Amino acid sequence: MLAELRVENLLLIERAELRLSPGLNVLTGETGAGKTVLAHALDLLLGGRSRSGIVRPGAEEAYVEGIFEIPSTLGGGIGEDLAELLGAEDDEREVVLARRVRADGRTRALINGRTAAVADLRALGGALLRFYAQQEHRSLTLAGAQLAILDSRCGAEQAARLRACAEAHGRVRELRRSLERLEATKVERDRELDLLEFEIAEIEELAPDPEEHARMVASRERLRALDSLLAGAGAAAGRLLGEDVATVGRSAGVEGVPGAAQLVAEAGAALMPLEGVDPRLDALAERLRSLALDTQELAHELAGYCEHIAGEGREQPAGAHMSSLEELEEGLAAVERLVRKHGGSIESVHAHDEAARLRRGELAAERVSAGELEQQLEAAGKDLQRHAGALRRARRAASGPFAKAVAEQLSTLAMPHAGFEVVLGGCEAGPGGADTVEFLIAPNPGVPGGPVREIASGGELSRVMLAILSVARGHESGITLVFDEVDAGIGGHTAKAVGARLRELSRECQVICITHLPQIASLADRHFSIVKEAGASATQTRVRELADEEVVEELARMLGAEGEEDGARRHAEALMRAA
Repeated sequence: MLAELRVENLLLIERAELRLSPGLNVLTGETGAGKTVLAHALDLLLGGRSRSGIVRPGAEEAYVEGIFEIPSTLGGGIGEDLAELLGAEDDEREVVLARRVRADGRTRALINGRTAAVADLRALGGALLRFYAQQEHRSLTLAGAQLAILDSRCGAEQAARLRACAEAHGRVRELRRSLERLEATKVERDRELDLLEFEIAEIEELAPDPEEHARMVASRERLRALDSLLAGAGAAAGRLLGEDVATVGRSAGVEGVPGAAQLVAEAGAALMPLEGVDPRLDALAERLRSLALDTQELAHELAGYCEHIAGEGREQPAGAHMSSLEELEEGLAAVERLVRKHGGSIESVHAHDEAARLRRGELAAERVSAGELEQQLEAAGKDLQRHAGALRRARRAASGPFAKAVAEQLSTLAMPHAGFEVVLGGCEAGPGGADTVEFLIAPNPGVPGGPVREIASGGELSRVMLAILSVARGHESGITLVFDEVDAGIGGHTAKAVGARLRELSRECQVICITHLPQIASLADRHFSIVKEAGASATQTRVRELADEEVVEELARMLGAEGEEDGARRHAEALMRAA
């Protein structure tokens, strides 16, 4: 519960200190006295946004502090990091939430005297205190708020179901995004894959090899010089043989002049008659005979070479072997184009081929991955529907008892004939399931029911809100509920019924109520009065706790008494006795 609330330099309040009690705490005062300032102070403790100009004129900063006494059982619902700030694990612990607001608009949040993030203040404050301002009546007409209220009646397991559903929805959303990213790149991926397939096939077809390339280059140079080779070999053969070899090498010996082979043979024959006379001359003669044989053999080999070269120029290549210059040129041109395209060397061509095959595998894997993602998405969608179905069953089971409990509460709030119904509808599965909810109310018998947001009047909406909160939140012991003018638009017996319900709530948890109705104020366990005082230099708002006698006077004022009017005082005393 909120044990103490301190406010300094907030709007018209210079300093206020409220020591609150368990049960029902009431704050009253004239219209415009500053009751909403205290509501704003509590909102700041809950991490609410600071408005401009809330620092009291002349002050450097405003300060709000709340001291909460909390049972150890509450720590488990606020997370481990925030639980560490609560101190030792005693049966009763104390936490101090504070907020400083400078005149320039900067704020600072504090938890137990230590600087904290506003989000931490909001999380911890939300676990300790629920704040229901006048605009909160309207928030209960929102579908999301109504669904959350219904979920609070579905048992402790509903929180686990909601977490499981949210996780399943997150998985579906993640898979869907991954699949969308793959689909978005499908055209580019297919285009890249086609290019890779073409390049790999091109390299496979040519299969460039450094040694083969060198042989092809040598063959090309030889074929380019074929005529010169034929002419040179033919001329050499003609000189050795001394014969006409025009039909072979298109060159000839000199007509009428003996060839070198004949001359060497004649030289050897000239030495034959002298064989055996001089060993030295015999050796030279032997060399001449050997030279004659080599010359004759060389001449015939040259002539055969000419015949072979002439034949190469006439014949086409056999099988895969390329011997024609034209085919060699085409083959080398294809290889050289491939080399220029992929790095300037045959080695770089093979490196590109290896990289292209690796990338082709990656793209093929992405195609497979897309198929797997579709299967995973289908499975995750079924899982999401399963969790959404569990939520729906729990909500359907809780909707009837919840509607009945709210109707019973409305009966105690001077709406005895009001009908209340919870209608569940379907929608696309999301983190909170696949359900929509609508609270329907029929305030008067014989009148068809309709959505709360359309049917209920201002006063009726206040009572509907209180009835719903009584059912949805009444089980939360150890928490503080703050109502800012929940009695708006009501009076008379209805106000008394609302007050009685607030008092019932205060037996289960601490209630703080800002009210302008004496029927409610008379039921308070502790009563605070807010008074605006106009001084010579400035106007201030003061807050003080009222003693029993002062409570009677405040109730009389709220009843419209002027001065020492006995009737209003007697009425106030009667209200106190009835409480």
